[in-house]
Amino acid sequence: METAIRTSTIKEKLISEFEESKKILFGNTRLRDQAIESFCKQGIPTRKNEEYKYTPVDLMLKEEFYFTANKNCSNEQIEHLKFLKGAYVAIIENGIFMEGLSNLNNLPNGLTICSLADAAKNNSTIFEKYYAQYADINADPFIALNTAMAKDGVFIYVAKNAIIEKPIHIIDISTTFENIMIQQRNLIVVDENAQAKIIESFETLDSNAITFSNALTEIVINENAIVDYYKIQDEKELGNLVNTTQIIQKKQSIFSIHTFTLSGSLVRNNLTLVLDGEHIGSHLNGLYLTAGNQVVDNHTVVDHRKPNCNSNELYKGIIDGKSTATFNGKVFVRKDAQKTNAFQSNKNILLSEDGTINTKPQLEIYADDVKCSHGTSTGKLDEEKIFYLLSRGLGTDSAKKLLMNAFASEVVDTITIEPLREYIEGKILKKFELH
Repeated sequence: METAIRTSTIKEKLISEFEESKKILFGNTRLRDQAIESFCKQGIPTRKNEEYKYTPVDLMLKEEFYFTANKNCSNEQIEHLKFLKGAYVAIIENGIFMEGLSNLNNLPNGLTICSLADAAKNNSTIFEKYYAQYADINADPFIALNTAMAKDGVFIYVAKNAIIEKPIHIIDISTTFENIMIQQRNLIVVDENAQAKIIESFETLDSNAITFSNALTEIVINENAIVDYYKIQDEKELGNLVNTTQIIQKKQSIFSIHTFTLSGSLVRNNLTLVLDGEHIGSHLNGLYLTAGNQVVDNHTVVDHRKPNCNSNELYKGIIDGKSTATFNGKVFVRKDAQKTNAFQSNKNILLSEDGTINTKPQLEIYADDVKCSHGTSTGKLDEEKIFYLLSRGLGTDSAKKLLMNAFASEVVDTITIEPLREYIEGKILKKFELH
């Protein structure tokens, strides 16, 4: 009989579920034991925890949750989510890799896509070399919890010198009749001189139940590799997501990540990039659109460890209703990371008096030959620009929506996959009710 979890004994319930299921879970049992021990020490963070000050996960977890879904979707139900025609598609349903729903026929030489459970058995050399090597179980309780309890996820390996022409699309789907807690895990390794474009979208499908997804992705980008990575978060009003992404870059690699948070009751993004080599380029772009009582919290860390590297970060938000958005960006420049260029910017528009934005860009610099800057701005829509548009015949609502769309376009225009850009633009237009 399925066991529900309640906040009053959530640690005990999670530990009980772990003990019941760990023998059938993939990977290293010893690692899972260490992870659950670390989770027990850290516990579910409350708003007394500085890192989760504006993310009330403890309040959300007062709901009852189950660990196993009792609803499955069909190909017909998810076909509209496969908006990138010709892409290689990996479907993750309630944390489980679904090969039958995926489109993985005729993979090119040098590309492996399978479940994590299969990778642990059939690609053990690569799996054991990289799995759980960069996401530190002692750094965050949700990393520890995922490492202990992840049931499955997707494994992507791009071999040395392979150039993958078509995009790879990971679709994480939540669908259930009852409240569910999901632990999904991804491992992506792009080897030397390889290139790939990867999209990951989070969707809630035909569900009247609350979902809580604790998703963790590790990405390894080896020497001279080039990777574009896109996240689309659209989990509707009952979806809750803690999304941790840990990236390690080796020398002369180029990595771009674009995060679009379009809906979700509570969304927490923990994004860490480690630049562990010289002549690395890193680009972080984010756009969050909030309304109602949504909570969206973006925490980013860019860790410059070696000389001659560049990072550029731009996050923009539009906050409406009684929603709350947070941006906490940290850039570390280590002692040996001379000749670093690091730039960070956060810009926000508040559409209502009841909306809240908390923004805190930070620099910690221990090298002396660097170029670094950070900045933040928050304000309302420009009244002069609204007046100008009104003088050109637009109505007030149309003028405001046009300005919001222009504000968002700076991030949207960084998308290099045209069908994806059109898809995101359509979502934004719908959000702004621009038809």
